[in-house]
Amino acid sequence: MNPVLLLCLLLLLAKWFAQFILERLNERHVRAHADAVPEAFRAVINPTTYAKSVAYTLAKGRFSQIEMIYDLAVLLLVLFSGVLPWSFQKFTGHFGESAWAMAAFLFAVGVALSLPGLPFAWFDQFRLEEKFGFNTTTARLWWTDKLKGLLLGAVLGWPLLVLILKVVEWTGAQWWLWAWGVVVVFQLVLMVLAPALILPLFNKFTPLPDGPLRDRLVALAGRTGFRARSIQVMDGSKRSRHSNAFFTGFGKFRKAVLFDTLVQQLGETELAAVLAHEIGHYKRRHIVKLMAFSTASLLVAFAVIAWLAQQTWFYRAFGFEPGQLAPALLLFTLLSGVVTFWFTPLANIWSRRYEYEADAFAAEAMAETQSLTGALRKLNQKNLSNLTPHPLYSGFYYSHPTLLEREQALNCGSTLNN
Repeated sequence: MNPVLLLCLLLLLAKWFAQFILERLNERHVRAHADAVPEAFRAVINPTTYAKSVAYTLAKGRFSQIEMIYDLAVLLLVLFSGVLPWSFQKFTGHFGESAWAMAAFLFAVGVALSLPGLPFAWFDQFRLEEKFGFNTTTARLWWTDKLKGLLLGAVLGWPLLVLILKVVEWTGAQWWLWAWGVVVVFQLVLMVLAPALILPLFNKFTPLPDGPLRDRLVALAGRTGFRARSIQVMDGSKRSRHSNAFFTGFGKFRKAVLFDTLVQQLGETELAAVLAHEIGHYKRRHIVKLMAFSTASLLVAFAVIAWLAQQTWFYRAFGFEPGQLAPALLLFTLLSGVVTFWFTPLANIWSRRYEYEADAFAAEAMAETQSLTGALRKLNQKNLSNLTPHPLYSGFYYSHPTLLEREQALNCGSTLNN
């Protein structure tokens, strides 16, 4: 076997093996605590709900293991069967090698590679989530969402690919710097336009009605020095009973968004604490820092692609002839995960640190910790969260600290302040 292909095979298998081991460790750890509610959580969750959360965690874990094997098999087939260079040759033979044609090829391959995952996405939504009472969507809405996503990809993604490939033609050896700049600008513009043009295609947003809740949240925003254009409620319940809250937009166009499920599940002071947590992310400049990191990572990615595009061995290892950027873009997209996967724990350490900081900000803004603690407990209970993940599993995958870790940090901070 070609040494490059052998290395790719070993990296893919190593990633799958690590994922498999982590899933099995977590499964055994959860089963070891399944007989009774752990003492630390007896005030948080009743035995019936805890048993259901354990069953949900185990079911999701088993499903994930099957899906990982399936995804690996599909990727190995795509990379090692020769179907990619064969389809590229056929496509360019019919449509030529213009930027529009190359972008169309990349878009078509992306769509084709998404199709094998549809049965798993359907099963997850209409069998697994349905079984545990979370699914509220219909088959019609599910397929409509998929179609809208495809159309958005065609309207936004395809022209962006064309522009990147045109930049290659216009700028020569330094094309990757210019392409990086194009993508960064595109992302910023999309972040501004998405709240008004894209999100409403999928969900309905309505202003939070006048009343005690709105007054409380507006007062919170005022005393924390946070300005938002509006506080809106999103109809997340038409797809799932899971809940969330987020901010969208920039500057005076910033909006606070609460899932309607969140409004139904939490009390007024708890909702205020959740909003204070989200404000904490903005006030501590977490969003800006994460965007800066993402932008830097994108620059590194383009630099790697530019280097690979100059390597004859890279193209020929996968059956392509050198000369076109499109195959390098495609192969990088398919293979980059075998490297970035191992950096996931580092990224999550950073993310969890930000969560602790946002929790501390919320506790300070509320002048107490009970409201945020109560909100976290209810959300973990309502979402059947895994309360006893294996430390290695949570360290590798969890972008948020566990409930116990967050409560301990809040209590420690409260003790220190007193």
